[in-house]
Amino acid sequence: MDFFLQQLTNGLAVGSIYALIALGYTMVYGVLKLINFAHGDLFAIGAYLGLTLLTAFGLTRFLGPLGVVIVLALMVMGLVAVVGAVLERVAYRPLRQAHRLSAVVSAMGASIFFQNALMLIYGARYKVYPHDILPKNVVSLLGVEVPLVRLLVLLTSVLMMVALYLFIQKTRIGTAIRAAAIDQRAAKLMGINVDRVIMIVFLIGPALGGAAGLMVGLYYGQINFTMGWMYGLKAFTAAILGGIGNIPGAMVGGLLLGVIEAMGAAYLSIAWKDAITFIVLIAILIVRPTGLLGERVAEKV
Repeated sequence: MDFFLQQLTNGLAVGSIYALIALGYTMVYGVLKLINFAHGDLFAIGAYLGLTLLTAFGLTRFLGPLGVVIVLALMVMGLVAVVGAVLERVAYRPLRQAHRLSAVVSAMGASIFFQNALMLIYGARYKVYPHDILPKNVVSLLGVEVPLVRLLVLLTSVLMMVALYLFIQKTRIGTAIRAAAIDQRAAKLMGINVDRVIMIVFLIGPALGGAAGLMVGLYYGQINFTMGWMYGLKAFTAAILGGIGNIPGAMVGGLLLGVIEAMGAAYLSIAWKDAITFIVLIAILIVRPTGLLGERVAEKV
């Protein structure tokens, strides 16, 4: 039972990171019906920016662990959001009226550009985060010793996801995003600035992805310029698993995917971890092609 709870908490922590990245995929798809293949690389940029800001400003000398994480997260989210906005303006907006395949090719080109830029700037070797940022304490949870950093990653991710959900559901901007996702032409007729809505989506999604990249760096301690591809693929799987275009679905899909990976690695074989993930995805899509919570459908806003 103790081993099961350890793997469960580990799976939920990793799954919460997948969920944060998946939200970027599902928001862009919901509004533009486009898969932003460069989103995983924005996540990797967040991880590298976190390391750069941490070492360049020496935040650990002036702030405690909690202060360092908060300041780092805000800075990384802001910078990656700017990169996401530039990406939308340069790579996607000029092709908005073009064939859908053109935007897909542009997204893949942006992904290759970002990945190679990281390699040229930081090098091809793994980069290591300082080990003394977060406390190494453990917390007793139902009689099981769980690392505090694992719980912090999970709690922070859940708070961000809840904040995003409330923002989408309770604010005027969130209403505009939902309206644009349902019908852009009708939204324009209602006076909604769709271009601004799309820009906001490309600010929020990359910001959450950048925060996830920072969490991975702090949680695992090392990063690599190719990490965006695998994490992006897992997050894309999570978005499909929950129902592409459905924000709660991306959250549920990410958490479920993390738990499936952790349990598969623990009770079957770590070598089969990735394969198990995609086998489960295929099985669910055969039974329910729209994902667990279904795709986004029209609603009154």
